[in-house]
Amino acid sequence: MAYTNSVFLNVPFDRSYKRLFEAAIFAIYECGFIARCAKEDEDSSTTRVEKIYELIQGSKYGIHDISRVTLDTKNRLPRFNMPLELGIWLGAKRYGSKRDREKRALIFDKVDHRYQKFCSDISGQDPRSHNNDPDAVIRRIRNWLRNSPDYKNVAFPGPEKMVVRHAQFRAQLPAQCNAYLAFWQL
Repeated sequence: MAYTNSVFLNVPFDRSYKRLFEAAIFAIYECGFIARCAKEDEDSSTTRVEKIYELIQGSKYGIHDISRVTLDTKNRLPRFNMPLELGIWLGAKRYGSKRDREKRALIFDKVDHRYQKFCSDISGQDPRSHNNDPDAVIRRIRNWLRNSPDYKNVAFPGPEKMVVRHAQFRAQLPAQCNAYLAFWQL
């Protein structure tokens, strides 16, 4: 896969995040990029962090959503997977090769400035809020990719058009899945 159009997704995979995850993947592909995440490789002989290292190494762009850094109701401890992977990304950008120093990141949180309460060292990174709204995720990702120095002269679909296309895609998806399943049951 081409490094210059690969987007590493460092996002939660829990059920409550599913619509945001799908919206992010849709926006990435709609803009002509390739979405990459730890779910793409189910090789149990490789540790998860090694997979993360490879994905970070192979991606110029990274989307890091720290919105799910909350206390687990059972253990009363937070999950820090996303901030850890963001730290690996920032370390690669700082200490990596010349190519790595050109990496670009979009950091999401659910509301503005919440991250300052648990991850204040990223102040100045300008995290963006999505308010748990898939349409906001689509708009933010589209605008971020569109504003990349590598794509200044490339035509991108407008953000509102992408939101409408995403709604159409979601409406058509059940019928397409049923048709696909029917085909393979022949």
